[in-house]
Amino acid sequence: MNKGSKAAAPDHSGIPSEPRRGDARRKYDPEETKRNILEVATQEFSAMGLTGARVDAIAERTNTTKRMLYYYFESKEGLYQAVLEKVYGDIRALEQDLHVSELDPVEGMRKLVEFTFDYHDRHRDFVRLITIENIHGAKYVEQLKTFKNSNASAIHTIEDLLARGIASGQFRSDVDAIDLHLLISSMCFHRIGNRHTFGTAFGRDPSHPRLRTRHRAMIVDAVLRFLRNEA
Repeated sequence: MNKGSKAAAPDHSGIPSEPRRGDARRKYDPEETKRNILEVATQEFSAMGLTGARVDAIAERTNTTKRMLYYYFESKEGLYQAVLEKVYGDIRALEQDLHVSELDPVEGMRKLVEFTFDYHDRHRDFVRLITIENIHGAKYVEQLKTFKNSNASAIHTIEDLLARGIASGQFRSDVDAIDLHLLISSMCFHRIGNRHTFGTAFGRDPSHPRLRTRHRAMIVDAVLRFLRNEA
């Protein structure tokens, strides 16, 4: 360590203090520091993958130090897992905020599909991270203790909509909730995750803004037509 540098010293809670910058010491906020690290790490991992991402690069772009990053997340892999847990947690929390259980089943399903489309369209880091984790065979998400339970809410939401739609005669009765989740997710995911190869093959970028309204309406219509009770 250089003579002029000062390591972060732990406070009474055992958490390292923010290092001095010049003569001023900013008030240390552990939660804000962790949020900052996760935000930058999300960008780094989505751009470079787990293998290519550099902890040094993340530390340089955050309001903290490499030492503190390891203090919170223990390792590069631990930070990557924390990023995965956060991005999945974010979409599941926002799904619950839709309160589709309070809506007519058809309108609730429409709102859920529109939300899923919009989320994938606006959060491309999320799409890239899912692709990267699939390359790793879900090795890291399967180690997260809360992963399956936190994602179960998405299926519960669909199950409720299906049950109410069947009871009202609006939805067919032979649709599995997990199959429907796969259908919705795949259509919303594909136009972002595969846009480069699709665009090269067919000369049209499916994620282009001018196609957004049309594709959004098409996917909503496809799901609702699939669910419609023709009897």
